[in-house]
Amino acid sequence: MLGLLLRSVIGKAESCHRLRRPPFILNSSTLYSEKQMEKVDQLDLKILKIISVNARIPFKDVAAVCGVSRAAIHQRVQRLIEAGVITGSGYTVCPKSIGYSTCTYVGIKLERGSMYKDVSMQLETIPEIVECHFTTGSYTMLIKLYCRDNEHLMELLNNHIQEIPGVVSTETLISLEQSFSRQVPVVLPTEEQNISSRKVKALMERMNKESVIVDDPEETSEYILSKRGNR
Repeated sequence: MLGLLLRSVIGKAESCHRLRRPPFILNSSTLYSEKQMEKVDQLDLKILKIISVNARIPFKDVAAVCGVSRAAIHQRVQRLIEAGVITGSGYTVCPKSIGYSTCTYVGIKLERGSMYKDVSMQLETIPEIVECHFTTGSYTMLIKLYCRDNEHLMELLNNHIQEIPGVVSTETLISLEQSFSRQVPVVLPTEEQNISSRKVKALMERMNKESVIVDDPEETSEYILSKRGNR
């Protein structure tokens, strides 16, 4: 059931996700594919539900909620990382705080859809572009970028994006405000979902109230991911 739901959502969202390289936003994300779902069992889903909310949560607290040992949680997280189920961990930086006040989505039409791979390689050289999608609908591609101001945006459009061979036209949509941003929900089987959700909520409330400090930073999913990224 979960696999069918995820496949439906992903199919409607986009046909291919070519580039996701956030220079400003580095956050924990959990993504599934149909093959990856075959490797994920109920305990994995419980773990993912917790660490997707807070990647710094100590494994001993995850173990307490899941009813298994800390070593088991550590092994499970390692396996989920190696399987590509867990991807990315770090901090979220507000673009506006470092001078990038304009968030923009740009729809791009190409001469031929088959050119998207070459065009995406050219787009990837522009550091202000943080996402690139090959889409269905009115545009061949959709990109997200951050600019310092409108003049910076115009310079990127006129002198970089529109100069790429194969780009026929662009349409710009400036984001006035981001209402919210979140990850896809980790859904547990019905009989387990209510009790697990209560446990996770209680744990997060306690951590926020007590300002929990991780005794051993190596015992968190965030540490494991950051260590792998530095290899």
